[in-house]
Amino acid sequence: MEEGKEDLETLGEQLYNRIYPSHKEIAGKLTGMLLELPGSVLIQMLQDESVLTGALEKALKALQLEQEPSRLTNKNEDEVSVSSDSVGEQLFDLVDVYNTGYSQKITGMLLEQHKDAVLHLLSDPKLLEEQVNLALKTLKEQSVEETDVSDSSDTDDTERLGERLFSLVEQLDVLHANDITGMLLEMDPADLQQMLGDGAMLEAAVRKAQAALKTWN
Repeated sequence: MEEGKEDLETLGEQLYNRIYPSHKEIAGKLTGMLLELPGSVLIQMLQDESVLTGALEKALKALQLEQEPSRLTNKNEDEVSVSSDSVGEQLFDLVDVYNTGYSQKITGMLLEQHKDAVLHLLSDPKLLEEQVNLALKTLKEQSVEETDVSDSSDTDDTERLGERLFSLVEQLDVLHANDITGMLLEMDPADLQQMLGDGAMLEAAVRKAQAALKTWN
C-alpha cells in the first residue's frame, strides 16, 4: 500500500510540473482531478502529450461547470426543458472526466433520474463522483453476469472488437493495419473498449505499435 501511495505522489508531482506552466492558478486543482484516474492512464498522460491535453480539456470543462451552476439552477422551468439536450451534453462531459470507458452508458443511466436530481449532479462534484462509481459498479456486475452466462460469446466479442479496431487503425496506418490490430488485441479488453471511444489513446497505442514494428524490421 505504501509503495502505491508513493507512486501516486510521484505521478502527481510529475503531472503538476507539466500542468503548472499553462495553468498556474489552478494547477493543484487540475492535478488533483487527474489523480482520480487509474494509474495506467496517468502514466500514459506523462508519455503522450495528446492524452494529457485531452484529459486537461475535460477537467477544465468540469471546473467551469462547477463554478457556474447558477447558469442552470437559476433558469425557469421552460428554459430548463428547452435545454435538456444541453444538460445531457454537460453531464456527459463531466462523466467523461472519470475515463471509465462507459461514459455514454453512465450518462444515460444518470439522465433517467428526475430533472432536479440531474441538475443537482451538475453542481455537486462529490455527489456526481458517487453516482458515477455506483453506475460503473452496476455496469461491471452486469458485464460479469453476461460473461458467466455465455463464455462461448467471448470469441464473437473479440472478433467484433477486432473488426471495429481494424477499421479505426486502418485510418491511421493502412499499410500495417493488420499487424497493429493484432498487437493491440493482446491488450486488456477493458482498455481496448476505452480505446475505441478515445481517439488520442488509440493514436498513442498505434504509434507505440509502429515503433515496435520498426525495431522488428
